[in-house]
Amino acid sequence: MSQLTHRDVKTLGLSALGGVLEFYDFIIFVFFTKIIAQLFFPPDIPDWLRQLETYAIFAAGYLARPLGGIIMAHFGDMMGRKKMFTLSIFLMAIPTLAIGLMPTYATIGIWAPIFMLLCRIMQGAAIGGEAPGAWVFVAEHVAPRHISFACALLTSGLTGGILLGAVVAAAVNASFQPNELLDYGWRLPFILGGIFGMISVWLRRWLHETPVFQELQSKRAISEEIPLKTVLKSHRSAVILTMLLTWQLSAAIVTMILMTPALLQSLHVTDAKLALEANIIATLTLTIGCVFFGALAGKFGAGRLLFIGSLGLAVTSIYFYRQILVSTEQIFILYGLCGFFVGVIGTIPAVCVMAFPASIRFTGLSFSYNIAYAVFGGLTPVLVSLLLPFNHMAPAYYVAALSVLGMLVALHLLSNRVRASV
Repeated sequence: MSQLTHRDVKTLGLSALGGVLEFYDFIIFVFFTKIIAQLFFPPDIPDWLRQLETYAIFAAGYLARPLGGIIMAHFGDMMGRKKMFTLSIFLMAIPTLAIGLMPTYATIGIWAPIFMLLCRIMQGAAIGGEAPGAWVFVAEHVAPRHISFACALLTSGLTGGILLGAVVAAAVNASFQPNELLDYGWRLPFILGGIFGMISVWLRRWLHETPVFQELQSKRAISEEIPLKTVLKSHRSAVILTMLLTWQLSAAIVTMILMTPALLQSLHVTDAKLALEANIIATLTLTIGCVFFGALAGKFGAGRLLFIGSLGLAVTSIYFYRQILVSTEQIFILYGLCGFFVGVIGTIPAVCVMAFPASIRFTGLSFSYNIAYAVFGGLTPVLVSLLLPFNHMAPAYYVAALSVLGMLVALHLLSNRVRASV
């Protein structure tokens, strides 16, 4: 950090803080899936079906990401990064607040899940422009030697939003009785999220357009061709690389961080308070891990750190789930260790950002990342839910399989030196 300029530090700080608040808005839903399933679906259907339908609504947010991401990225490449970076968070705050104020199934019947679905779609469209836009924004503000660290720090801010969601969820569960949670307590985190979103909009007023985009404007180097057309025609290898890395990233985050607390409660009969407290530890170590792996990737190469981190994630995820089947005695240590290795995702953003040239960078990254996250991140909860009746280790095996994919990509980076030193 000492080698970064004062303006770099300010840009990274405001961008990361805004990312914390926006990602809180997007993921707080998952921490209250059991309550939402009870309140927004018919009471006479089986519990497993209510849970599956709730995860399907959660997945809708991911499936909506590509459209929002591609549209915002198009204008980000044509009109500037900052405008879209601010718009995405404004579009997130509105549906988050709406969820907190929404009537339940007991009040408006089938319209309750329909309205919930519409809000998640709007949230997904907003988040589609956030992560790619944030990575491009910070990468284009700092010197090349700092890109890996800057993107990793921003990613830790995004995971910090998950941590904030876990902390708020734990606090709400500890502060209210079960009947109070069902009555009104679950609404508070969403209302709080709407307020957070508007604070983020205000914070981003202080950011400046990236020097890279300003240079493109001054040299009249902004592409006259539709950016997405250029991406699909001339940068297919970068698209494939980004999609494969996004698959690993989504598997690690969605399964180990977002789904695991609910799975611990439903499958392993773990107390809700214990599961959420352990998740806070894991998300904190994830945030630390992002910075750790990203910073070292800038020094030793992304390929090396991606390989080491992916191997650690495969081993720790399987060991964690296997031990939890026996006892929860070491849940904090094991979940925390697993969370740290989920932090290997901190090596991914810089590789993906620098895979595309500046003139179509936002579109290339947003298209590849959001399409992959929509398919893999959105369907992961449904897929894991379908596999669980056959094997309670399914979540860990899924993460381990994608970790192997990450190791293969890492070998590709090392053998071909494709941004291996980013």
